Amino acid sequence: MSNLPYTKILLGVTGGIAAYKCPDLVRRLREQGAEVQVVMTPSAQKMVSSSVFQAVSGQEVRVDLWDQQAEAAMGHIELARWADLVLVAPATANTLSQLATGTAGGLLTTLCLATQAPLVLVPAMNQAMWRHPATQHNCDVLMQRGVRFIGPAEGEQACGDTGPGRMVEPADIVSELSTQQVHVHEKERRLDGVAVVVTAGPTREPIDPVRYISNRSSGKMGFAMAAAAAAAGARVTLVAGPVSLPTPPGVERLDVETAAEMRDVAVDLAASADIYIGAAAISDYRPQLAQQQKIKKKSTTMSLELVKSIDVLAEIAVLKSAPFTVGFAAETEKLEEHANGKLLAKKLNMIVGNLVGKDLCFDRDDNSVLVLWQGGSQEMPRMAKTELARKLIALISGRYRQVVNAPTPIRRPTAS
Repeated sequence: MSNLPYTKILLGVTGGIAAYKCPDLVRRLREQGAEVQVVMTPSAQKMVSSSVFQAVSGQEVRVDLWDQQAEAAMGHIELARWADLVLVAPATANTLSQLATGTAGGLLTTLCLATQAPLVLVPAMNQAMWRHPATQHNCDVLMQRGVRFIGPAEGEQACGDTGPGRMVEPADIVSELSTQQVHVHEKERRLDGVAVVVTAGPTREPIDPVRYISNRSSGKMGFAMAAAAAAAGARVTLVAGPVSLPTPPGVERLDVETAAEMRDVAVDLAASADIYIGAAAISDYRPQLAQQQKIKKKSTTMSLELVKSIDVLAEIAVLKSAPFTVGFAAETEKLEEHANGKLLAKKLNMIVGNLVGKDLCFDRDDNSVLVLWQGGSQEMPRMAKTELARKLIALISGRYRQVVNAPTPIRRPTAS
């Protein structure tokens, strides 16, 4: 019996260098009980022999739309009907472009158009190609059609560059598929049409032109929340502090640096948002006066006069037409006590509390949290931040619907 929510997986392998990882992916999918049919593009065949995939899948590999024997019985349509999931890994920039424009120039892209099964893409490409506006636009288009993405990951690439664009490892792909059943198969996405604002990352408060005060927030949790909200159908605006993370597909991103800048942008957006998720670690204090020139090292000590920054979360929660407001609380002790205090003091709808410190939360890809709201709570054990974000969005959307008691958004976005 399959441990995956899919028993028949059509794996499309395209011509990225990461194709060498895909025989292992086939093996892992089969270990979970799935039947795997591999379809390769001509470019993929230059990377890995089709005989390798035939050996690990136990199925004849399909490579050509013009295979007379297979197509005598409209084989590509039969394949499209057979699959209960189409997984494309690696999904190159060229493949994303073809899928976004509906091009059916080969067997794989034709199958993607002909199938009614969920489509999941695992991008893999050079970091500059991934960041290119054309690629991001194609991802946005596909995300709006309900296509799911796994990755890309960050790190060193075959070309020598470092950054976003690595294909997610096979074991992690299988893990992601195991947790995506609800999100891929849902006929009605939880947050369709809902306007969501997410803040993420740290802020930097200048001391002088070369120095600043900041914190250890990586922004990973906030970015994962934005991606999960977009996958749930929301119209997401992400207000990001200074981090080097790729923009999640389907998300509009605005970059800021200081607490004051984040406050101005966030409050403005919150006025027309349905849900506000304050995952950013906004500086509590800032230098009262930032020097215009670099401070010279003249004495053994230096004093800074700090003033309290505006509490953005509390300000948004009490707006005249406040959105459903979710805060985050990073604590080093007494997590429930301190998080509950913030929930009440700031008049929030929900708060997500987590412990931070050595080997906890900061700069990590996993996290555990305690979620509180008036009259309820839920603990979520340590898991990947991407998976945690999906569970949090499911919980937030459920509470949001209960609070507003409406099957449709409080406000619908106005046409631009």
